[in-house]
Amino acid sequence: MPFIADVIVDVPAMQTDQPFSYAIPESLTELIEIGMRVEVPFGNGNRHIQGFIVGLTELDIMPNDLKPIINVLDLHPVLNEELLELADEMKETTYSFKITCLQTMLPSVMRSSYKKYVTLLDNNLPEKITDELFLGLGEIEWDIAKESPHFSELLELRRDGKVDIRYEVTTKNKVKTKRVIKKALENSELLLEKEKTRKNATQKHRLLDFLMEIDESEFSIKELLETHDITRPTINEGHKSGWLTIEEREVYRNPYAHHQFKKDTPLKLNEEQQLALDKMKVSMDQEKSDVFLLEGVTGSGKTEVYLQAIAHVLEKNQTAIMLVPEISLTPQTVTRFKKRFGDDVAVLHSGLSQGEKYDEWRKIERKEARVVVGARSAIFAPLENIGLIVIDEEHEGSYKQDETPRYHAKDLAIWRGKYHHCPVLLGSATPSLEARARAQKKVYQLLTLTERAVSKAMLPQIDIIDMKEEMKQSLTTTFSSTLLEKLKSGIAKKEQSVLMLNRRGYSSFVMCRDCGYVLPCPNCDISLTLHMDTKQMKCHYCGHEERIPYRCPVCDGDKIRYYGTGTQKVEEELKELLPEARVIRMDVDTTRRKGSHEKLLAQFGNQEADILLGTQMIAKGLDFPNVTLVGVLNADTALNLPDFRSSEKTFQLLTQVSGRAGRGEKAGEVIIQTFNPEHYAIELAKAQDYEAFYQQEMRLRHQGNYPPFYFTAQLVVSHEEEHLAAKKMYEIVAFLKKYLSEGAILLGPTPKSVARINKRYYYQTVIKYKNEPNLSNGLKIILEESQKEIRNGLRITIDMEPQHFI
Repeated sequence: MPFIADVIVDVPAMQTDQPFSYAIPESLTELIEIGMRVEVPFGNGNRHIQGFIVGLTELDIMPNDLKPIINVLDLHPVLNEELLELADEMKETTYSFKITCLQTMLPSVMRSSYKKYVTLLDNNLPEKITDELFLGLGEIEWDIAKESPHFSELLELRRDGKVDIRYEVTTKNKVKTKRVIKKALENSELLLEKEKTRKNATQKHRLLDFLMEIDESEFSIKELLETHDITRPTINEGHKSGWLTIEEREVYRNPYAHHQFKKDTPLKLNEEQQLALDKMKVSMDQEKSDVFLLEGVTGSGKTEVYLQAIAHVLEKNQTAIMLVPEISLTPQTVTRFKKRFGDDVAVLHSGLSQGEKYDEWRKIERKEARVVVGARSAIFAPLENIGLIVIDEEHEGSYKQDETPRYHAKDLAIWRGKYHHCPVLLGSATPSLEARARAQKKVYQLLTLTERAVSKAMLPQIDIIDMKEEMKQSLTTTFSSTLLEKLKSGIAKKEQSVLMLNRRGYSSFVMCRDCGYVLPCPNCDISLTLHMDTKQMKCHYCGHEERIPYRCPVCDGDKIRYYGTGTQKVEEELKELLPEARVIRMDVDTTRRKGSHEKLLAQFGNQEADILLGTQMIAKGLDFPNVTLVGVLNADTALNLPDFRSSEKTFQLLTQVSGRAGRGEKAGEVIIQTFNPEHYAIELAKAQDYEAFYQQEMRLRHQGNYPPFYFTAQLVVSHEEEHLAAKKMYEIVAFLKKYLSEGAILLGPTPKSVARINKRYYYQTVIKYKNEPNLSNGLKIILEESQKEIRNGLRITIDMEPQHFI
């Protein structure tokens, strides 16, 4: 009986968010499988697009009107049954289109692009068009056609049916290959060939000698050319004569090819670590999809517990996923995992090139790697028979994707855990209130580590410096006198320090002291930030850049001054105050280049610098035994933001960065500079008292009706015209009220805190609710309606459980 293919097509719209049926040509019958990408016609047939096969349906009789699949884009399925089911789950929970979910699961290099052509349907066209555009070829690329002065006439001819548009799917050559040679004759035959060769043919003699020296294995032509002084024509002659063969070999782009990972052995666990591991082993062995929350103070050896839990999984011939929140954490984590598990580890994160990511993905898909280490998107790794999923620093907001589909990696990890009947392990020194509350209610199983793993390592001594008092002493630098003295002392003792400032750039804004004018971004409602290294003013929202002004554009005054402090400015101050100090600055600007995170951390680890200065990317996960001092230059950066999580984020950040001190046998100190020394988040971070913070913050969340007591949903509308964005947002709120009970709380509509970004105005509303069975139906209708609004310039987004409300 004939089969038809059910295909999800690459057209992200509500009316196409369903499988379309295609006939399978006889030539492709043996190749087609569920989970493959295919090229299919769509619309009038001239448009070719990519699609995913999500089902095969057997029919008694093949309908005559079905369009056939044009081509298969894969030799094997790229998405297995589990990931196709996960896409359905994501579509429902993130209010996204299925095609977007499917594409998110694959490396970006596997996304097809499209070429658009104008195609002649009628030879009887005006001469000026055929002469200028088509030149008798019958079709022309759309982008070239658009440059013609006759383009508008061309569009009119399209309406008359005399020309049409043709789309073509283009895929990149993603596989890297190398050319290798293999000897095709026995050594005795090669010796005869050498004896027949004239004496002055030195190149040929050299190649024949080389072939007789090597065994049956192949040898890279590139290496042969570079290291054995043999020319390409000589190699080609050998191939033509039949005494060697030339073949193409597929090779992996290995991001760690130049690294040496010395094999290590498991460390002896302390009593608390062993107890946590034993509880997880029971769950793994009984194939239970339990969720564990491992709450361990900084330096308590959580990573060693992860490693030994994964080792247990590998002994059972299962696989594991290890997620870290940021690329800055990856180098040290990868090193520890590669040392323990060697080539069994594949790495997936944004710091790799597209080709490297694709090759790492293929290693996983081909079952050549059983442990995946990576950031958020590594949750889609095509592993089978998963035995454990670990999410380190589970409280981090970066596990939530800010773009469609707006998924949270933690939710998908728990879904995959249930699918594979395996546990999920969430680890943190400062768990999110949501995770800790679930552990309190026994939804998660709580495991605790209260002591540092290194026997003599103690939690650091933390001191709070009131910067209001320092200012009274005419402080003219970013550094309090206490912090400066501690830095000098550390350098003298050849110890290292970490300084955190949660703001990159030179200063936060530029202001005229005569009239008060602050240089704004022309596209966003935000001031520009000064960057001295490039001598530019930059917008950190839209990327706009312009030169530094030396006179005020409003009053023409010359009293332009820089206010606020950025990492560049602090670096300059350090060089003035401590000229002997060797400083490494680590922020978004210094880590743009591939491998820069790893390089800077390696330099610091090799003690090539006394001070590591950076933004919050240095606050987590770093483990340097010689770091005895941590300085937080301004603890208030996130404290006063209009976000109900601001206190939680401040407490977490201060606790995490404090944990970088005293991780070896040397005692550690932490200096926290703040203008709010009495704030509970700062006082409890000083005391390293997570439990007290949890109780205090839960009381405030309960009073304010915020998570974890309520669920939240955020709807955002944007448009280039402010009144249209506001009008649509008010219409949506009025519509939603019909789907909400009296128990739901609606906040807004209001402009977002930064109301204009990249020339678009943003309005939002937030829904807080406990149980709203009809809300999903209302949101689906809004999603459907949003498709019609795109042509009017309106964009509507739905974000369930957003991490940021600013």
